[in-house]
Amino acid sequence: MTTANEKILQYLGEAHATETGLVRVLQSQIAMTPRGSYRNGLEKHLDETRRHAERLRARMRELGDSGGVLQIGKGIAESVAAQALALGKTPLDLLRGSGGEEKVLKNAKDTAATEALEIATYTALEQLAEAVGDRETASLAASIRADEQRMLDKVLREIPKLTAAVVRADVRGNGSYDIAQTGAADATRAAGRRTRTAAKRTATSARRTARKAPGATRAAGAAKGAASREQDLPIARFDSLNADEIVGRLPQLTQVELAQVEVYERAHDSRATVLERIASLRTSEPWPGYDEMSVDELRRALADADERRARAARDYERAHKNRAGVIGATERELSNA
Repeated sequence: MTTANEKILQYLGEAHATETGLVRVLQSQIAMTPRGSYRNGLEKHLDETRRHAERLRARMRELGDSGGVLQIGKGIAESVAAQALALGKTPLDLLRGSGGEEKVLKNAKDTAATEALEIATYTALEQLAEAVGDRETASLAASIRADEQRMLDKVLREIPKLTAAVVRADVRGNGSYDIAQTGAADATRAAGRRTRTAAKRTATSARRTARKAPGATRAAGAAKGAASREQDLPIARFDSLNADEIVGRLPQLTQVELAQVEVYERAHDSRATVLERIASLRTSEPWPGYDEMSVDELRRALADADERRARAARDYERAHKNRAGVIGATERELSNA
């Protein structure tokens, strides 16, 4: 027998898992989409998707879920399935279709299908919440569903234009896709501009500012991986290593490098153990540029850090490079919090 609260938490967890996974999907699609109305829509919806995940998580906490409720019982199966749907195809977005125009069109079709799934998810959540008298959750579901409906309508309006671009490129030989105008290229140029500006101040600030903007790291890694050869990978002699050897080296990689290896692995051997370990390590850095900072830089950044920042750095460091100097710095700050 399931209580009403447990069932609400289950449905909220499914929705949260999908929204969290879709952040990666949207980042990947923005990275390969040229400037224009469609990319503007994707970028706006990426911000909405992040807010949706935050609102869902906040509601789950209000209902008594501290993060572990969905790890038991029936909820885990549905949540994992929902997240897998969102995450599983992401690295392949950069490889599909005969040309850039067709890649963007196929991604738009997938986005339409995903939005329809989300609308159904929130419709079910709203009806469930209404049926058990949880008006706050019902209102939350209706609000997010409205955002998803607007995005679906936007995508459906864009599909005819994207299809026309495919006809011009693949049938008439008059392509317009320009990799230099995509989200990944713009993010790289923006990072370069920040670097040059920072260099005028101090060498230290220049070095830190050169790191990629939030949201660009995974997209840049995926784009890099799509064009990588074995010698370009951050793990030497990659093709000659077995899965266990590769898995043992993965925690030392940055988020960009993990994305690069993931795309390469999917395009070649596609070993489940390697891909599953990468998926477990793929997450947001505690703050932008964390992966490129040295131990001394991290110690300075953590000095007088608040509890949330120190805890995020400690948990991330333990799961990745596990450097004693960094973990020690986080523990000192947590003990003083």
